[in-house]
Parts: sequence; C-alpha cells; structure tokens
Amino acid sequence: MAASSATDPLSAPVIRVAGVGIRFRRNRRGRRSFKDLFAGSSRRSRPGEFWALHDVSFDVRAGEAIGVVGRNGQGKSTLLKLVAEVILPDTGSVHVAGGVAPLIEITGGFVADLTVRDNVYLTAGLHGMTKAEIDARFDEIIDFAEIAAFVDTPYKHLSSGMKVRIAFAVISRLEEPVILVDEVLAVGDKAFREKCYGRIEEMLAAGRTLFLVSHNERDLKRFCSRGLYLDKGALVFDGPLDEALARYDSDHPPRTAA
Repeated sequence: MAASSATDPLSAPVIRVAGVGIRFRRNRRGRRSFKDLFAGSSRRSRPGEFWALHDVSFDVRAGEAIGVVGRNGQGKSTLLKLVAEVILPDTGSVHVAGGVAPLIEITGGFVADLTVRDNVYLTAGLHGMTKAEIDARFDEIIDFAEIAAFVDTPYKHLSSGMKVRIAFAVISRLEEPVILVDEVLAVGDKAFREKCYGRIEEMLAAGRTLFLVSHNERDLKRFCSRGLYLDKGALVFDGPLDEALARYDSDHPPRTAA
C-alpha cells in the first residue's frame, strides 16, 4: 500500500482512522444479543455475520481532498458513516477534529409533513446551527435551491429533484471542517450539478477537507488528488488518485461481450 499523502506533513491529522473494523448481519435471524454487544468485540465472525470493513487505517490532514473508490458493497459508504459518527466501529477507533458536513443519504431526516421552511430550521438546527445563524442564511439556502415559491409547501409535495436541492443547500451551508459526499453529485439535473460543483470548489478553496465517494471518474479527478481504494472491506491502496484508479481498473477490468 502506498504511503499516505498530506498537504502539510507537520500538521496534526483532522481525521485519524486506526485499525477500524465493523461487522454486520446478512439477515435478521440470530442477531447479536445485548450480552454480545457489551461483552466486547471479537475478530471472529459468528454465523451470518460479515466484516464490512476490517483493519482500515489512514490519516487525513486539513485541506486534503480524498476520493474513495471501489465496487459496490466494498465498504465505501460504511467508511463515510463511521467518519460521520452515524455508526460506531466494532474494532479500532475514528477521531475527527471538529465536525462534519455529511452529504450522505442527503434527504434523510427531512420530515414529510413539515414545510420546507420548518425543515430547513429543523435540519440545520440538528447539525448545530443556531436559530440566529439559520435566520442569517435562510434566504441564501432557499435561493441556492431555487424553490422560493415552495418555501411554505409541505416537504412531501416537492419533486425528488427539489428535495435534493433543498437538502444540498442546507448541508453545504454548514461550516464544518470536513465535507463527506456520497454519490450525491450523481443526482439532480445538469444545471444544479454544476451549482453543486461550484459550491464544493468554494469549500475546498476555504481550506475544508473533502471525502468523496463516487463511481464517476471525472468527478473524482475534478476534486481529488488522493485516492483510497477499498476492496472486500480492506484498504488495499492509499496514494495518488490516478494510481488508485489505475489499481482499481486493473483489479476489475470491464467485462467484454461473449
């Protein structure tokens, strides 16, 4: 595995992932008991369990832009959720200096029967923004999402594209040092995607740190200089993005027609 890169080798890591592993069940039968949960973790899998990630370690320094690559089901989204502290590891540790702006399952957490206005205040508040901060940024959020005419409409009546726009507008206005993006740039119309790209570039220019999970090589190359390649839950390469993509392509060449 290649050595980790860093924008400043003397600066402390903003993210430190050390020996992380997490296991899940393939079905609901035989799920782990409370006794299992409090008895401590073991690397030995029980029947029906699998390790979504195992023994993953890396550091990220402020201002880096990381692209996470790999096939579906290899642990990429799980890794982002661990960094976001949505889930906790079974082994190892994750430390993040400061908060995160999680563009993961982007419309999750919005309440269908509340208006757009109420959802903006609720979601931004849950992510730590004060009412005064939301008041100051409310018009900016609505203008970015281009849904001023629907601000007092119940969220459930919005189209799927409008829901994505308001969710991105809210989360991207958080001033956390780390941005986590999981395939969100693949949704929405072309014009809005360009607005998202521009907003992410603004955040990177301000010295924020980016984690981007994507199957879109063009998006990865646009934003990222370093790549983490996950395969079967293991970090098999950490280094320059072009090398990570080349390693991934070499391990999983496209299938040809018979």
